[in-house]
This record gives sequence, structure tokens and C-alpha cells, in this order.
Amino acid sequence: MKQDNSGGTGIDRKLHDPIEDRLVPLEPIDLSEVQTINDLVEAMSKTAFTGRQLGEAADVLEAMARDKDCFVVMTLAGAMTVAKQGLIIAELIDRGIVNAIVSTGALMAHGLVEATGRAHFRYNPEVSDAELYEQGYNRIYDTLEPEQNLDDVERVMAAVLGEWEHGDVMCSYKLNHAIGEHLARHAKGRRGILKSAYEKGVPVFVPAFSDSELGLDVALHNRLRESAGRHRIRFDPFEDLEHFASTLLRQTRLGIFTIGGGVPRNWSQQFGPFIELRRRRMGEHVPLKRYHYGVRICPEPAYWGGLSGSPYSEAISWGKFVPPSEGGRFGEVFIDATVGLPLVVAAVLERLAKDKEKSSLRNKKEKALARR
Repeated sequence: MKQDNSGGTGIDRKLHDPIEDRLVPLEPIDLSEVQTINDLVEAMSKTAFTGRQLGEAADVLEAMARDKDCFVVMTLAGAMTVAKQGLIIAELIDRGIVNAIVSTGALMAHGLVEATGRAHFRYNPEVSDAELYEQGYNRIYDTLEPEQNLDDVERVMAAVLGEWEHGDVMCSYKLNHAIGEHLARHAKGRRGILKSAYEKGVPVFVPAFSDSELGLDVALHNRLRESAGRHRIRFDPFEDLEHFASTLLRQTRLGIFTIGGGVPRNWSQQFGPFIELRRRRMGEHVPLKRYHYGVRICPEPAYWGGLSGSPYSEAISWGKFVPPSEGGRFGEVFIDATVGLPLVVAAVLERLAKDKEKSSLRNKKEKALARR
């Protein structure tokens, strides 16, 4: 029986033409056309699901990298350095794409292992965790961190902390700067996040500093100082917050590149509310600033209700991000970062390199014409 349009049977629907509606058609991946990583990522952007997310994230990261007025904060959580992603992060710093780092302390500690020439190893599932403990191997999912590595990190920390004047209040970005300086002097020929950050003037913040091997090293060092009758080093995390806020306030536009979630993500994002509260509650004449760009690579879904899975749209309601209606651009990829990060970054670096090649060729042609 035929019903009227309000009955919901759809019999009298007027079907739209997707071309007239200007819908964007999808395209199959043609591997015969794929020659580079960027070719693959661009092809994936024209597909669906996580592949499309990956391509869109690369577009937003490219926009951040090309925007000369954009200051990019990279936030890091999870075992990225243990999982051998550290040189990707160092490359982003070296190329000037990332201007500040906010990280877990563990990630920086494990990165320090790499920067001092030590290695991580594959885990053999036939060996029990109890046996690993007895053998001095710390397991991180499918990878091992030998306890000896962390003892080596402690030696670096002892050298840095031994020179620290007790009157100089410590915070994480100051300590990471000092570690980077130590690496620049003593780890020549090796690459690492803190070394690159020191050489490029990129501050590295660790908001939950005591939750890390580096934090434990400072705690142990203070106990040694005390037992030797020396003054303890004072640590003030609010110096990190104030330096981070003052740095971001000086920028024209802000971007954030988030790997995982946790404290680094939230601490970085609450810059907007912090400035707004200073203005609204304290009457300070500070400009309201929010992130214009955002790229997030994290496999956690939103429905668990935790911060790691919350989308940028949610953060807009907190005053942390510029909404798309006002020019905000965001890309979110629900994938393991050991898969997503190399693909997205490699694609963007290829795009930027192609621009350099074109610019170099153009300059050569102009010089050749000028000589005629």
C-alpha cells in the first residue's frame, strides 16, 4: 500500500544526482601508479575508513608545515622511542616542522638510551616475565629494555645533575635542555630527540616528570646530595607551565601534532583554558589563543570516555581549538602510531622535498636566462 511522503516508505523520494550535489567520488588504489610513499598516502586519501583518515592527516600536517606563522607543538605518549620512532621525531625537529615537544618522561628516557648508542631487543614469548625480571630485562609489549640500559642513562643523568647549582630551580624543559647539551658534547655522530631539540632550540616539556626513569634519577640524586650534606635540587613544574604559555602567547598561529594521548596531550591542550581563565578571572590583558591545526594518531576510540580517545570536536567546547567554521583544520587517525606516524611524516617530507626540487630548478633556469 502506498503511503504519503511523511510515512517514510521512500516510494515518492526524488533521488539526487551525486555529481550535481558535488559529492566527491572515491577512487580505487592503483598500485601500478604508486611510486613513492606519498603516492600511496594520496591514493589512500581517496578511499575510505582509516586509509582516508591517514591521507587527510597528511594534508593537515602539510598545511602546518607550510604555514610559516604556525608554531607546532608535538605531544608524545606511549613507547614511541622503544618502538624505534625516535629518529622520525628528531627529523621533524631538525627540519623545523616541530617547534616544541610535550612528552612522557619514559619516552625521553628510552630515547636517551638510543642517543647513547644502546639498543632495544625483540621479546621471546617463550620466556616468562618472571624469568625476564631475574635476567634484568624489562618488557614493553613485544620489546625488551635491558636494565643495563637504564643504568647507562643514570650515568648521563648523574653527569648532568652533578653540575646543577642548587640555587637554580629545576623544571623539565631546563633539565631536558641540559641533557641535550650533554649529548651534543659527548654523543657526536649519534642522533636523538633531546640532542636535536637542544641544537634547534626546541623546548621539551615533561608535565608528569616524576612518573619516569628520569624523575626517579633526580629523586635518587637528591637523596645522595642530602646524605653528603649538600642542598637538594628544587623542582617546580609550574615553571614549565608558565614558560609553555608565554612561548605560545608570542605565536601567530598554533598547531598540535599528537601521538597517543595521556598527560602530554591534555597538558598541551589546556593552554587555551589557562589563558582564558587568566583573562576572565584575573583581568589580565592576554589574547585568547587556541590551536588552529590538529593532527592526532591514536587507536583509542571515543566511546571509552577517556581523554586519549576524545575527538578535537569535543575539545572545541573547552575553548582549546578553533572550530572548522572559523578556519580550524584537523585530521584524526585511529591507528597504531608505529604504522601511521612513518607513513604520514614520510608523505609530507616527500611533498616538501618536491617543492625544494622545483624551486632549485626554477632558480637554475633564472640564472641561465640572466647569463644570456
